[in-house]
Amino acid sequence: MNALTDKLEQFNAFYLIAHPLRVNVEPASDEQIAQSLDQFEESMPYAFRISSEMSEIEAQALRPFRNMGEKFDELVNYLQLQARKMDLMMSYILLQQDTPELRRTAIKFGGGGVVLPSQTDVELGSHVILKLFLETEAAAIYCMAQAVESQTMEDGFAISYAYTHIREQDQELLVRASLHLQTAQLRKSQSN
Repeated sequence: MNALTDKLEQFNAFYLIAHPLRVNVEPASDEQIAQSLDQFEESMPYAFRISSEMSEIEAQALRPFRNMGEKFDELVNYLQLQARKMDLMMSYILLQQDTPELRRTAIKFGGGGVVLPSQTDVELGSHVILKLFLETEAAAIYCMAQAVESQTMEDGFAISYAYTHIREQDQELLVRASLHLQTAQLRKSQSN
């Protein structure tokens, strides 16, 4: 049970944002649970492998132009439009990975895990494979998580899943996405 407590602490170490997130959830097999992170990454569907890489490349490509002054504004706008076209195409490709019968909506997410509503309680320590679809980032993440906490809600349970097998760049993408959404929520509340 100590390992589960460690996972719960890891889960709580990251900021969670209350925001709906489309997720596919399926039980992990014993073979998947036994995999190292490298083996898990090797077995990851290709679309998920390139998703976060494309997001990172876009951020790095535009960074040098941001401080070059107004002279380059038109070039930056053009490059942002090209990046947006790529984002739209990537979103379309990633939507092909969404399995309707496995689809759920997370009520919170962050760099440490997700919280999913459930009609039934789950066994703490059980593992699932997650596909997280970050529409605002035009990205998707494939990872494994473990049930670390179950809280009773009005209409069922809120199950907290901590990531056990996730690439570092994917975890960073989740942190960035949660921060972007928090910033948007703050702007919205300040304008009201």
